[in-house]
Amino acid sequence: MSTKRTASATPSSLTRAPKGYTEWIADVKQRVRAAQMRASLAVNHELIALYWSIGRDILEKQKKLGWGAGVVDRASADLRTEFPNMQGFSRANMMYMRAFAKAWPSRDAIVQQAVGQLPWGTNLVLLTKLKTRDERLAYAASAVEHGWSRAMLTIHIEQGTVERTGKALTNFERTLPKPVSDLARESLKDPYRFDFLSLGAEAGERALEDGLVGHISKFLLELGAGFAYVGRQVPIEIDGRDFFLDLLFYHLHLRCFVVVELKGGEFQPEHVGKLNFYLSAVDTQLRREHDAPSIGLLLVKTRSRVFAEYALRDTTKPMGVAEYQLKKALPKKLEASLPSIAQIEAELAESKATTRSSAKKGRAPKKRTK
Repeated sequence: MSTKRTASATPSSLTRAPKGYTEWIADVKQRVRAAQMRASLAVNHELIALYWSIGRDILEKQKKLGWGAGVVDRASADLRTEFPNMQGFSRANMMYMRAFAKAWPSRDAIVQQAVGQLPWGTNLVLLTKLKTRDERLAYAASAVEHGWSRAMLTIHIEQGTVERTGKALTNFERTLPKPVSDLARESLKDPYRFDFLSLGAEAGERALEDGLVGHISKFLLELGAGFAYVGRQVPIEIDGRDFFLDLLFYHLHLRCFVVVELKGGEFQPEHVGKLNFYLSAVDTQLRREHDAPSIGLLLVKTRSRVFAEYALRDTTKPMGVAEYQLKKALPKKLEASLPSIAQIEAELAESKATTRSSAKKGRAPKKRTK
């Protein structure tokens, strides 16, 4: 009785890889992944281009032929009937196509800019949450660069991340070579928003430090891409004396340590001298051969820009100065329209007096008992 051998793949663990195979298969896997990514981007690009063209047609025909708003409902019904397995032809989404084409009048804009690389849902976030072309382009570029999801993009827009990025006062242009100085400057913000902390305006440095470490994931999100947490109150011994760094990070893109010093009050020029001292110690004791020079970030409650510029002018170590906010500030118009605590207390007191007076006037007379 003969047995028929079925063809099957031999498990790779049972065969010995020939010379050079490991490197070759790793390269093939990388090429497959790259091809998958290109295919995904191509499909997304075609979809964005399709939606833009539909939106442009609706705009043009409504303008030139006088088509009313009802045409969108009819087109939505016709397209869903013709393509029942294809999503995206709801009335609401077709109105977004129209708005998308209006926001980007030229097709070249979406082809050449980062918006063409983002999924449709992410483009809708840009469209609905931002008002100007420049804002949309800036956040689109950041979303592509950092791989932000739709949810993450929404958070960064609400936090004003792009508007604050690169705004810290630094001496990087003088203390770091190009293009490292530009990358370092773009890694810092001003102001930093710590509204995820339940702290009052008078919170001290230790309470602030405790809160940031207790919410380290949110703190890292606010710091931005590339920051890795090393520790708090990191000890540094110099000539027999112990010093402690408030917070120590390592920046993966800059390849350097970042020393963060927290100050619960107003900026003082001597803060820069102390941070410069700490950076010298970190460069001597912690920095490795392949690490770039350490960077310092001084976070203060308030600062005079002139004071900070003078203090940084002749420092030898790269550092920046930025403010932090414990809660998001209200717009000035809204803030001015809100009543003060004294006004609220006066209103409550008047309300209570009015209630007591009304109660006395409306009280029924007591009946006499015989």
